[in-house]
Amino acid sequence: MKIGLYFGSFNPIHVGHLIIANHILNSTDLEKVWLVVSPQNPFKKTQGLLNEYHRLHLAKTATEDDNRIRVSDIEFGLSKPSYTVTTLIHLEEKYPGSQFSIIMGSDSFQNLDKWKNYEAIVKHYPIYVYKREGFEITNDFNAKLIVLDAPLIQVSSTVIRQLIKEKKSIRYLVPDKVKEEIERSGYYSGRTIDKEAK
Repeated sequence: MKIGLYFGSFNPIHVGHLIIANHILNSTDLEKVWLVVSPQNPFKKTQGLLNEYHRLHLAKTATEDDNRIRVSDIEFGLSKPSYTVTTLIHLEEKYPGSQFSIIMGSDSFQNLDKWKNYEAIVKHYPIYVYKREGFEITNDFNAKLIVLDAPLIQVSSTVIRQLIKEKKSIRYLVPDKVKEEIERSGYYSGRTIDKEAK
């Protein structure tokens, strides 16, 4: 099975993530997209980062009706911060019959040489890159690159978190079920206590 791995903090997951996943499934030969929830991204600050189990729950809530998209917690059992090359090794061992590829935006692709053991990643895994405004795609890494014209949706998790803090609506920015869960549980509003995570 051909599986595209879409790594992210998903803090929280939003319609932009889902539109990209859907576009990739519709326009490539990938059979599944796995959203790999990263407990701790080495390039991002942990401040404002919701507990990983809450983020995992929201991602599963967002995709529960789509069997083409799976949410993975593979990195929860690995050392932090999460390094893609380590995750790939574990996935290869756990799912030997699958062919894995990586999905990322052109902004992340520009910084690929800062990733741990990036040479091994570009050598062994195809990379699907969707264009992001202001970040040109130049393949200086000799990667097996598939460039996609995915719909550009100007939505960010940062903006969504700020709207929640300001008690403003996030309707249409996240799936309805995710909005309801965020409001019910008090995520990002200062009411959430991490020990509530299960």
